[in-house]
Amino acid sequence: MEIERKFLISELPANPEQYEHARIVQAYLNTNPVLRIRRYGEQYIFTYKGSGLMLREEYNLPLTREAFEHLLPKADGNIIEKTRYIIPLDEFVKTAEGDYVNLNAELDIFTSPKELIMAEVEFPDEASALAFQKPDWFGREVTNDPAYHNSNMI
Repeated sequence: MEIERKFLISELPANPEQYEHARIVQAYLNTNPVLRIRRYGEQYIFTYKGSGLMLREEYNLPLTREAFEHLLPKADGNIIEKTRYIIPLDEFVKTAEGDYVNLNAELDIFTSPKELIMAEVEFPDEASALAFQKPDWFGREVTNDPAYHNSNMI
C-alpha cells in the first residue's frame, strides 16, 4: 500500500543538488490500472498501481535493462522524464509498531512532457499522513487532484 501526499512547490529549497538525486524516465503501458516501467538512475522497475488518491495499492518488481528497453517502445510515447531529489524533512512519525521514521520529500522537477515542480511525501500509515504539517517551501496540496497523478500528466 502506498500512502502519500503531493504538493506543488512554491519555492525550491536552497541547493537541491546537495541532496541525493537521480534522473527518472518512466513510461506508461496502461493508465487504468497503472502499469509503469521506470529507470531510476541505474535501477529498472515494473510497477502496478491500483486506483485511489492518497492511499493506493502498489507493487514494484525488478526489471532488467534489456526488459525496460524492450517495453519502452510499447508505451507509445507515454513517457515522463524528471529528476528526483530526496530531501530529509525535520519531522518524524511513529509507526503502528512503535518505531520512529524520518520523513523525506521526494522533490520532482519534471522536464517532459511539461515543466512542473512537485513534491511527494510517503507515510507509514494513514494517521501520520493526515497529521502531517507541510514545510513552508511546499505550495498548494494536490493529493486529491487526479490531474497530478504522473499517469495523467502524459
